[in-house]
Amino acid sequence: MAGQTRTFRPPFHSPSPFNFAIQLNDMATDITILPLSFHQAGHDHTIFPVLIRSGNECILVDGGYEGFLPLLEQAAGKHNISLSSLIGLIITHHDIDHMGCAYEIVKNFPSVKIYTSAMEAPYVSGQKKSLRLQQAENMLPDLPDEYKAGALEFQRLLQSMRPVVVNHTIPENGELDFLKGVFTIHTPGHMPGHISLYIPKTKTLVASDALVIENGELEIANPQFALDIKTAVESVKKIAGLKIEKLICYHGGMMETGIDSKLQGLLKKYETIV
Repeated sequence: MAGQTRTFRPPFHSPSPFNFAIQLNDMATDITILPLSFHQAGHDHTIFPVLIRSGNECILVDGGYEGFLPLLEQAAGKHNISLSSLIGLIITHHDIDHMGCAYEIVKNFPSVKIYTSAMEAPYVSGQKKSLRLQQAENMLPDLPDEYKAGALEFQRLLQSMRPVVVNHTIPENGELDFLKGVFTIHTPGHMPGHISLYIPKTKTLVASDALVIENGELEIANPQFALDIKTAVESVKKIAGLKIEKLICYHGGMMETGIDSKLQGLLKKYETIV
C-alpha cells in the first residue's frame, strides 16, 4: 500500500500478552513462571522465563533482554521470591531475548553462576560471533529495501549484547547435578546448542524456543528463522516421545491439555520436511 511503513521484525515469536503466574509443586521441585510483559516496536509482547527451586537451590531459566532486571524482580516479588536468592542462570541458547539480561544479572548478583550447554558456551561468552547475527548479516542483501533499515537496527541490537563468563557447561542430555530430578533435553534446530528442561516426576517440559504456543496451537518458533528447520522438526519428534502434562513455552506460556494431539498435528504439518 502506498505510503505504508513496513518494518523488519526480528525472529522472536511474541503472542498477545498474558497476565498470570503459576506454581507447580511436587515437594521437591517448584517451578514458578514469570510472565514479563513489555512494548516493543509498536507491539505488546510477553515472554515466560521460569524459576526452578529445589531445596535451597534457586535457578532462573532465561531472563529476557538487557534492562529486564526490574521486570524480573517485580514478577518474582509477586511470589515473595527475591532474586538475591538466585544461585544460577541457565541460558538455553544465545538469542538476545533469552540472554540479553545475563550481564545485568551477574553485575547485580555476582554470586550467580552461568550455565549453558557446551555448544552454546562460546557464543554466550563472546568467544564466537552470534549465529543469529551471522544469519541477519547473510539475509540482508536479499531483503527488500523497505526492510533494510529495520534489519540493520536489529543487527546493531545483536552487536550490543554483552557476553558473560560461562561458569559451568551442562550436559545436552542428562540430569543436572545441581537440580536433582531436572533433565536437559537437547532440542536443536532453532539453534544448534538449544536445550529444553524436563521434570519427569511432574511430567513438565520447559521447552524454551523448541516450541511456541500461538492461538492455542503449538508451532515451531519462527520457522523461517530456524537455523536448521529439519533438525527443529526432529526435536519436536523427540519431545513428542516424552510424557508431558505441563508444557511451558518461552513464547506463549503454559499448555496443560491436548498436548499429545497438538504435537502430532504439528509434526503432520511439517511431515514433508523430514
